[in-house]
Amino acid sequence: MKELLRDVLNYVESKVTYADIRFVDRKNERINVENGVLSSYNMSTDRGVGIRVVVNGAWGFASSNILKKESLLSNADKAIEIARASALTKKEDIVLAPEDKHIATYITPISRDPFEVAPSGKIDLLVKATKMMLKGSVKKAKGSLDFYKTYKVFVSTEGSEIEQTIIESGGGIVAYAIGERDFQTRSYPSSFGGDYATRGYEFIEEMNLLENAERVSAEANELLTASPAPTGVMDIIIAGSQLALQVHESCGHPVELDRVFGKEISYAGGSFLTTEKLNNFMYGSPHVTIVADATAPGGLGTFGYDDEGVPASKSYIINKGKFVGYLMSREDAAKLGMKSNGAARAESWNRIPLVRMTNINLLPGNFEFDELIGGIKRGLYLDTNKSWSIDDKRLNFQFGTEIAREIHNGKLGKLYKNAVYQGITPEFWNSCDGVTNEKYWHIWGVPNCGKGQPPQTMHVAHGTSQARFRNVKVGASK
Repeated sequence: MKELLRDVLNYVESKVTYADIRFVDRKNERINVENGVLSSYNMSTDRGVGIRVVVNGAWGFASSNILKKESLLSNADKAIEIARASALTKKEDIVLAPEDKHIATYITPISRDPFEVAPSGKIDLLVKATKMMLKGSVKKAKGSLDFYKTYKVFVSTEGSEIEQTIIESGGGIVAYAIGERDFQTRSYPSSFGGDYATRGYEFIEEMNLLENAERVSAEANELLTASPAPTGVMDIIIAGSQLALQVHESCGHPVELDRVFGKEISYAGGSFLTTEKLNNFMYGSPHVTIVADATAPGGLGTFGYDDEGVPASKSYIINKGKFVGYLMSREDAAKLGMKSNGAARAESWNRIPLVRMTNINLLPGNFEFDELIGGIKRGLYLDTNKSWSIDDKRLNFQFGTEIAREIHNGKLGKLYKNAVYQGITPEFWNSCDGVTNEKYWHIWGVPNCGKGQPPQTMHVAHGTSQARFRNVKVGASK
């Protein structure tokens, strides 16, 4: 395959200012079980080649899943033709930030290849877990597992040749409790599909799904008879998995530089973090330090090189509350006179790279969990996302959680249901006055981040531990 891509690259090199070619071969195994019965099992493969060129200062892109030389050469001609047509309406020439030549190979480090684990064992795990949750008012129990193996080859006219094999594993369980006038959900280890990582089957084993199934069921049952969350302004502590989504929506998306430049405005929105705020804006309190780290072991946004051939890196986004960095592609970085930090990725071979999150991590603080709770007289502990809403500039938000617990005089108390909290992004992060230490820190995988037209779903992650926020507006959804 690498030799075939070289042949296509040699064909286009004299006709373009720049070109890169990506071959992607992805294998996916997906298992769903409901109430102890296998509801679906899918094994799929998808492969193809995407060709991206710059001609006359404009981009052109074409792709094909026909992996014969004649077809790929034809697609190269199509990409060139599209670039020439695009150049007729361009506002400015495409300029790419400089990048070194890279000859490299990257493979996700794993202990146990998930594709070598028998499907029967995976199914049996979910069958047992879902049966264990069918107690009391839990009338529906679901479990899922998802595995990916992606092999990629990248070559460019700048001389880079990169091979990568990325392995991802994830899954979770959900209990649905149904009453006469209510319906409640409890998920583990997180909602919306569970937790994911660039790890092998050992990640699934470490989840301890069976050991947590009965607790998840019990909490779902308890939520049916729980009181709605109180309404008012109070202090809150946000658990790790919920805080991961908070970071995703109110920190990760607004620092995507293409949003700042208006490239996503028609579909996914823009950002309030305009360029004059860089190094001149207090995003949060001194307790808030957030990094973009595509090198973090096991993170779902961990890789060797992005889809422009830029090495994975770690860079600061917010440093002790100060806004100091964007997520960038080579094209967008060039507009700021900077180098890309390796954040351009494509969902597959038939999509162009966009600025995407990697692992956007809130670094741990130095608090113990008991210390955070001990500092609250009246408040709530909020865990596991249930709903979210945020405006197209990433400023005004509201989040709902599956579960909440009262905090009274520094102690956890009664359970509440249907809790919601809301705020304005910089005000909210400036109200943070404590983050628990690395003992509580975990990287949560998010496999469903959407962006782009046509839409692309990207796998990203967020490292978080619990954090405390003061004077937040809370209430209960109906």
